[in-house]
Amino acid sequence: MNKLFFLILVFFSQNLFSEKVNLGIYIVNIGKFEVATGNFNVDFYLTIKTEKLNQFPLDSFEFMNGRATHIEKIYSEKNMHQYRILANLTSPVDLRKFPFDEQILSIIIENKKFTIDKVHYKILENETGIDDSIVFTGWKLKGWKISESEHKYNVFNEVYSLVSLSLIIEKIKLNALFKTFIPVLIIIFLVACCSIMDIDKVKERLGICTSCLVASVMLHLSISNQIPPVSYLTYADKFMILTYLILMFSVMLNVMIMQLVQKQKENQAVNLNRIAKYITIIILPSVYAIFFYLCFQP
Repeated sequence: MNKLFFLILVFFSQNLFSEKVNLGIYIVNIGKFEVATGNFNVDFYLTIKTEKLNQFPLDSFEFMNGRATHIEKIYSEKNMHQYRILANLTSPVDLRKFPFDEQILSIIIENKKFTIDKVHYKILENETGIDDSIVFTGWKLKGWKISESEHKYNVFNEVYSLVSLSLIIEKIKLNALFKTFIPVLIIIFLVACCSIMDIDKVKERLGICTSCLVASVMLHLSISNQIPPVSYLTYADKFMILTYLILMFSVMLNVMIMQLVQKQKENQAVNLNRIAKYITIIILPSVYAIFFYLCFQP
């Protein structure tokens, strides 16, 4: 019973006695997004309003994921301030779906002086948005969302109000497909063409397969250099591992065919070569089709 009374008291203290401060964020420009560090520069207007004459200073805000490099006050009166802010912020980077990854760039604003029982941030819908002229080089803006929440500091037993505006950006899938996967698929196509060659050319086939395996390793290194080292496998890594398995299987088949030819077991070599052709025509495209289908699932 006492606990319930305490919760009711906290609720009313936060909603009735705390001063509601409205925040509006309008983004006009975003600088280069660095995938290696998660850093990005953002240029935006911040509007702060109260419905009554403010009891607390409206400029008592801070950025929880970075620092403002420049703040210019555009407009000011007792219950309203408007700023033009240039900030250097950081957001966590998730590269598990690279090169089809999505990233979230956030602006997180929190009151730095007053707890939520004194100042409670609310969203100013009419003053919030993103300018249509914003362009992300190599990325596409998928959407944005804004939310209000609480940040509790367990060490100090204090709760502060915050507002977070998040931009959701994604890689342009067609560009990622051509730059990352098409070169490897061309290598696989060359290996597949080897199965058409007669078994008397098995040495040449084996040479092509091993050369393609080396080329795939070099391409994988080139792809990996596009992103920072991570502790998990990306889509690109999984694709290359699948490619390695296919190339190694192709090398093994050709070695087995060469062994049968050398032992003058022509019929067995022909049958094994026929199986290799079926694998190339039916199973190989299906495996890659399933992989890309899974990649594009939400």
